[in-house]
Amino acid sequence: MITDVVIVAAWMLAGYLCGSIPFGWLIGKAKGVDIRREGSKNIGATNCGRVCGWPYGVAAFLLDTAKGFGPTLAACAWLPAMVAFSSEHRHWLAVILVGAQAIVGHLFPVWLGFKGGKAVATSLGVLLALPMLRWAALAAFGVWLVVTGVTRYVSVGSTVAVLAFMGLYLWLNRAQAWGDHLAPTILVFHIVGLLIIRHRSNYVRLMKGTENKIGRKKNAETKP
Repeated sequence: MITDVVIVAAWMLAGYLCGSIPFGWLIGKAKGVDIRREGSKNIGATNCGRVCGWPYGVAAFLLDTAKGFGPTLAACAWLPAMVAFSSEHRHWLAVILVGAQAIVGHLFPVWLGFKGGKAVATSLGVLLALPMLRWAALAAFGVWLVVTGVTRYVSVGSTVAVLAFMGLYLWLNRAQAWGDHLAPTILVFHIVGLLIIRHRSNYVRLMKGTENKIGRKKNAETKP
């Protein structure tokens, strides 16, 4: 039992370290700029694209998604062979803990003084790696593309998409959401709450009419 706990803890640490790689910041440094001091001062893909150009923002988005997807998918594939789980619920709980640590890594990266981004892309990567969440996550990504494209507000697109994801998951997986898939369900509620909380400053700016739109230069005085 102790060995199993150590194995899962090691996987969680690996998930955290993978998630804590600040790709947006690294891309900015390669371009000769510290994105923590430019634009919204966020290390995520949106600010990377705003400061460095949209191709670099897309690259940061894909890399941030991959650092959530990779460790979670690896845990799905290999962790059951290393730990003899007594039930499907315990199996998914262990996998979820690994994926959750990738999200925590992006939020609080050890390399940047534990000051990270909003974890939208990394959360998407984790969700795409989990079979019971994958289709709802893909549909939500489509919602994000449409809403963001129409409103030109990334924060609005992210909020609508995460709420749509929660509703769709609970409908598609209603037979197991509160049974064997309870751990993924708890993850869903945590991600929804987390992303809404991390966007609270965006909601304030939306109400004030000062939120930055895609394609419009950000006011240098706007807070992150």
